[in-house]
Parts: sequence; C-alpha cells; structure tokens
Amino acid sequence: MQRRNFLLGAASLGVMAATRAARAVTGAGESPSEPGQAPRPERDVPVAFAIADGAQVIDFAGPWEVFQDVAVPGSGDDVDSGFRLFTVAETMEPVRATGGLRLAPDYTFQTAPQPRIIVVGAQRGTKVLHAWLKQASEKADLTMSVCTGAFQLARAGLLAGKPATTHHLFLDKLEKDFPDIQVKRGLRFVEAGPRLATAGGLTSGIDLALHVVDRRLGRAVAEQTASYMEYQSKGWIV
Repeated sequence: MQRRNFLLGAASLGVMAATRAARAVTGAGESPSEPGQAPRPERDVPVAFAIADGAQVIDFAGPWEVFQDVAVPGSGDDVDSGFRLFTVAETMEPVRATGGLRLAPDYTFQTAPQPRIIVVGAQRGTKVLHAWLKQASEKADLTMSVCTGAFQLARAGLLAGKPATTHHLFLDKLEKDFPDIQVKRGLRFVEAGPRLATAGGLTSGIDLALHVVDRRLGRAVAEQTASYMEYQSKGWIV
C-alpha cells in the first residue's frame, strides 16, 4: 500500500534497525518484560472489534487506526502492520454507529475466528456480546475496552475484583453498578494484569492501543506509529 511504502522511508529505518538489533524474543501471547523492548514481530495477529448499534466511532476507529498504521519491517520493500483487523457483531446486518455511520460486520460472534486482541468500545451491549466476550477472552492475549465499553466487560464478568476505568462522566456509575470493581480516576488507561485493560473516554483508546504496540513490538515501533498519525499525546508511555 502507498501509505505503508511511505512508512518504509527514511523515518522507518530506525524502526528496522531497532527490530533487527532486538534480542528480546517472545512467544505467542507473551509481552516484553519491560515497555520499549523490541521482540521479534509476529504476523497476522487477529484483532476483533466488537460493534453494535450506537457504537462510538472514535472508540473503535482510534485503536483501528493505530493497529493498521504499525510499520513492522517485512521482506524486501514491504511493510506489514503485523495485525489482521476485523469487526464482529451479533448478526451480519449493518450496524449504525454514532453520527449515522453505517458499518457492515465482517463476522458474527458465532463465525468469528479466535482473536488474539479484543477491542470493545462504547455501545449497546447484549447478552450475546457478553457471552462471546467471556468465551473469547479466555484464549485472547488481551481484552481491552474504550470509554463505556468497560460496562460491557463488567457485564461479562471480566472486571470483578479488578482495577478499571471508563469515561470520566461515568466513573461514579461504574462504581455504583459494580461495587466489586476498583474504579480508577484520572488515568488514560488501566491495566489489570497482562491480559485485560480499560481505557478512559474517546481518545484514550488511542493511547491504550499505542501502549499495546509498545508492549508487543517495542518503543521505536510505537513512536513511529504515533509520529505517522501526527499524534502528539504521550499518555501511552508508561
């Protein structure tokens, strides 16, 4: 793709050098021991974005943009993002996101391949979504929410007894509805171990996605991705 060829230019040379020089190698589903280390990149890591009517556009589009813009050096002049992105919904019927955006899901919860990363933004959840989240998260490397998507993880039973955050206007409601959750305030995102994370509202999902890239592929790749996106926030750096 043309945009990926751009990423392979002079600015990507540092990423290539960092990747080649990396000594830390992780297996499937593992993360570097410290942020910034650069493991050998995996290919075609499946990332599922759960969508439904009322889905907040930036909640899924922000992390989608991050994962699609990652520049992992491939063979020859090619650059591979390393991630295979798809949407999943209760049915194959088109979904109306915020602002009237019409989306056609790639899979249903019954037909979707097992994801390694799950992204759940603000949306009208259902028991079918919650059942899928509970099942799919058992084999996923990471399940992450953005904004009030945290309520969907909570209803699936994934946040019980764990720290979590959500949009600042809904922190009190999360705390009231789920008193067993350790609600955290004033943070862009919260990690509850290596396999579960929640982001605050809207743009916080971009920070969490960049942090995931940092953990999986190293600081140089994450910084290059943020630079390509013209994203100036440093909220993803921990």
